[in-house]
Amino acid sequence: MPFSLHRATWPPATPLLIRSPSARRPLPVSPTLLPVRRRFSSQSSGKTEGPSSGSPSFDSIAFESDRLRLDAEARASMAAAAAAADPKAWKWRIRKRVWDLMEAEGIARNPRPVHHRIPNFDGAIAAADLLGGLDAFQNAQCVKVNPDSPQKHIRFLTLAGGKKLLTPQPRLRTGFFSVLDSLMLPPGRINEGCTSVGVAKYGKPIDLDVKIKVDLIVIGSVAVDPRTGARLGKGEGFAELEYGMLRYMGAIDDSTLVVTSVHDKQLVDDIPLEKLLIHDVPVDIICTPTQVIFTNTPIPKPQGIYWEKLSPEKLGQIRILRELKRRIEQETGQALPCGPSEKLPPTAQRRR
Repeated sequence: MPFSLHRATWPPATPLLIRSPSARRPLPVSPTLLPVRRRFSSQSSGKTEGPSSGSPSFDSIAFESDRLRLDAEARASMAAAAAAADPKAWKWRIRKRVWDLMEAEGIARNPRPVHHRIPNFDGAIAAADLLGGLDAFQNAQCVKVNPDSPQKHIRFLTLAGGKKLLTPQPRLRTGFFSVLDSLMLPPGRINEGCTSVGVAKYGKPIDLDVKIKVDLIVIGSVAVDPRTGARLGKGEGFAELEYGMLRYMGAIDDSTLVVTSVHDKQLVDDIPLEKLLIHDVPVDIICTPTQVIFTNTPIPKPQGIYWEKLSPEKLGQIRILRELKRRIEQETGQALPCGPSEKLPPTAQRRR
């Protein structure tokens, strides 16, 4: 049966809203949309040379300068894309409405403006504390957390709780994921370990061959529908690629819970399910400063990387995806499909 670009429409589920977290609920296994590729047979140790593990040659100032430059370039490009009419225009309208509202009502917090970012918000620490009280978080040994500002306290709780923190290197363009725990940090450096610089300085980069089990995924959002778990990010699609690669590695499956922390004003009711794409990642739990919402999402989770959606431009910018594509094609003896071309934000090479 041919793959469809869009999912079917499901009846909205009634979410469960509670003030304090309850036990982790089992999730039904979603129908398979794309077979998960088998793991590589390589027994690589996963060690990667680079500026991590506290190397004295690591240049924190240069790393942060390059990160901020990439961030500014990406946001400028996204702003241009938002101004142009394209098939994703409905997503941009919702994003802009939320960003505008957060700025207008004084909810937005630094870095400002929040436009074209996963927006930081007043109450982010309170939302993180509710998330930290979830049984799913308490019982997790390894938590994948996005690197954005509103989830910084979640990264702190992960490290302070003796858990492994898995976080993507910025935009995946120069690396993959790094893993970090409190034992890898000098005394009193947990706060630094919650930052992109700290992860690059002290974290251990991993590769596609590493055997790792991720117990919980924390994902940033611009807008999320509490009735269905449908979510919008800032528009670059990296959260979906991260999820797909973890799925390919066998690090996660359908039962791995996906949680987001947002302000109550980021809750929306107009994300059309029939327009969601097959690689869009839904959320199981939403934590705001005032409540925890179990969405009982009916939306199937992505099953891996959907190569037919991946543009040659994005593939050209992300080394780890090129490596993954090469390996799969070597294993199968068949060329993978490629998606349509797209205009991407400019890139800058990071110092090493």
